[in-house]
Amino acid sequence: MNEFKNETELEQTSSGDMRRAPSATGGRNEYLPVPKPTKYKRSVGDHVFTVCNIIFMVLFVVITVYPILNTLALSFNDGIDAVRGGIHIIPRKFSLNNYKSVFAMRNLTTGLFISVARTVLGTLIGLFVNAILAFIVSRKRFLLKKQLTAFWVFTMYVNGGMIPVLLLYKTLHLTSTFWVYVIPGLISAFNMLVMRTFMEGIPDSLEEAAQMDGASYSTIFLKIISPLCKPMYATIALFIAVGQWNSWFDTMLYNRLSAEYTTLQYELMKLLSSVSSQSSKVDTNSGEGANLQPISVRSAATIVTMAPIVCLYPFLQKYFVAGLTIGGVKE
Repeated sequence: MNEFKNETELEQTSSGDMRRAPSATGGRNEYLPVPKPTKYKRSVGDHVFTVCNIIFMVLFVVITVYPILNTLALSFNDGIDAVRGGIHIIPRKFSLNNYKSVFAMRNLTTGLFISVARTVLGTLIGLFVNAILAFIVSRKRFLLKKQLTAFWVFTMYVNGGMIPVLLLYKTLHLTSTFWVYVIPGLISAFNMLVMRTFMEGIPDSLEEAAQMDGASYSTIFLKIISPLCKPMYATIALFIAVGQWNSWFDTMLYNRLSAEYTTLQYELMKLLSSVSSQSSKVDTNSGEGANLQPISVRSAATIVTMAPIVCLYPFLQKYFVAGLTIGGVKE
């Protein structure tokens, strides 16, 4: 009796159907059948769902990208021609007059420097202060945890008003200074509560193990909690940075008469107001006249203010992940 099957029979048999495996008796090799993997048959509902999902995602991308492309096209289009309408994603009459009017502003360099400075300092200091407060409130042993949380939530719904705040800032000598952009926004109840919720999700075993090794609360915050909170820090930092970069109303209220503390957004707002009041023609600060319209100048100003945030976002996107604590504690 042959120990193996005939080679011609093996060739007729699919390799996916038969495999050589040792037998339990005599150590003899035998070919044992292996079942083929069953293929999932997609129903009509599955095909309908796939088609609808693709259509929905395409429409979502179009709705998201089209306003940006339309604004970009209007910014590069001639102002008089833009008033006629009908411009979608390609400029009909190419012109750089809109950007020339934006970059010809007298206080452009000063406003750009102050906007960058307030964004960087406001984001770093605000993130640090809110993170410390969130760490303190998230500790279970902290006695005033509930009282402070209720106090901060109360401030989210009740405000003293614009005039009392202005008088307070004048009393504190914050008006006509750079720090009026940074100090009032150091603590944000919303950001602090988001951080606290994230920190409460970190296992207590990590803190207990560090305390057993003699770590202080500052060491626990800097070397254990903070590395695990990088995704949350990146999100909050983006929130603060966008708010600082786009802010112009506080400049108008507190530093309107101080040209050395003006911001880029406030200067662009003044340019838009000037163009709106003189829709047919505006005399730029460089002395060159150009036919400008509010719609085209507004589009150019939007692109100028949006570009830095768009360039910053990809560097923070890699931190928008979750599950960093998975596997950190074995119980």
